Amino acid sequence: MRVLPPPAFLHGWVARWCLPALVLLLLLAAPAVLSGFRMGLLGKFLTFAILALSLNLVWGYGGMLSLGHGVFFGLGGYAMAMFLKLEAARDKLPDFMFWSGLTELPIFWEPFRHAWFALPMTFILPAALAGGLGYLVFRSRITGVYFALITQALALIVSILFVGQQPYTGGTNGITNFRTIFGFSVTGAGTQLAMYYITVAFLALTYLLCHWIIASRLGRLLVAMRDDENRVRFSGYNPAVLKTAVFTLSAGLAGVSGALFVPQVGIISPSLMGIVPSIEIAIWVAVGGRGVLMGAVLGAIVVNGAKSLFSESFPDIWQYFLGALFVGAVLMFPSGIMGFFRSEGWRPGWRALTQARAAVLKK
Repeated sequence: MRVLPPPAFLHGWVARWCLPALVLLLLLAAPAVLSGFRMGLLGKFLTFAILALSLNLVWGYGGMLSLGHGVFFGLGGYAMAMFLKLEAARDKLPDFMFWSGLTELPIFWEPFRHAWFALPMTFILPAALAGGLGYLVFRSRITGVYFALITQALALIVSILFVGQQPYTGGTNGITNFRTIFGFSVTGAGTQLAMYYITVAFLALTYLLCHWIIASRLGRLLVAMRDDENRVRFSGYNPAVLKTAVFTLSAGLAGVSGALFVPQVGIISPSLMGIVPSIEIAIWVAVGGRGVLMGAVLGAIVVNGAKSLFSESFPDIWQYFLGALFVGAVLMFPSGIMGFFRSEGWRPGWRALTQARAAVLKK
């Protein structure tokens, strides 16, 4: 008797909803079993998961490899840091400005005293930069490796700019020494727990938003542009506008992840906006599975968790272990962890199960 494999739609439904629901439950329960230090690390990894989701949206589904997403992450982080720094300084000048010789607060810092301005700016600033750059690039029909190089150049330029403007950005050291957030101590256990759950909530909302986009007509057009942009153009659509819209949204989500990162880690600096961090984001997505939403989440958590584990256990040679992890992931899972299980990894197990069931039925 032949036992048929599960329908494709059932397998897709399990991967799309059951696994995310399980991950969400585990994240909600994690504070009950983790120490404060480990919970803080996991909260940081979850902000990276939001960042990976934003890149996966444009790279995995749109074919636009952005090697400058660290810039958008940093802009959102700086917007939040400016608000926290002014709240900590109150009516005084921030310490790094005083040390740099400034005598009064720069005019563009002044609006960041107010949460109603600073919080939206964590999304608007990176989205505006991505929208302007994206429209100029996509209107000129620049794609592929050239787009990746342009975004990489953006990361280099912005990081150097922020390092050079020390009186306004804190220079190489960045902005740190935050004390309160909305009147609550930033380092307090209750505040950190609240920030963790807020991050989990934003991660879930980001996942749902990305899923809604992918399942919509815009998502189908995005995949179509990835596979054959000229055919989409000849069908009457404007790829430049569509790509710009998705790239802008992706940058805004990256900025929100940066804003969630700052109060949990306590610092934002130009080093997080450079080329290397942007390449690391692409590695998270590639290891987890490009073009799979949960792949970006798992990739960010697994890679950063391994990085933390190796650096603690082997402080002198942990980079070699991390490099071996990347090489092994590429060799064994060329389509990423989730790509492996979705396409090939589940089949041998299902084949063995069906053979066992068939043998029982024959008896």
